[in-house]
Amino acid sequence: MSKKTQDANVDTPDRITRDDIEQQVRQLTGDVNDKAQTMSKVGAAAGAAALVALLIMIFVIGRSKGQKKTTIVEIVRV
Repeated sequence: MSKKTQDANVDTPDRITRDDIEQQVRQLTGDVNDKAQTMSKVGAAAGAAALVALLIMIFVIGRSKGQKKTTIVEIVRV
């Protein structure tokens, strides 16, 4: 088929109204907002998990550094 016959078969409205544009914009922004909300929940969960892991690491490192070292003194009689 040639391009002219393909274009002739498509029904297009004579005018694009403001309502048509608003409907398309709402449809597009609705999809984007849904995806953004989903990703923000995943991001918040990942951030919380990273924070907990960091706090545990800091606790373990601080605990091992803060343990009191015992000194052994040997007394030898001569």
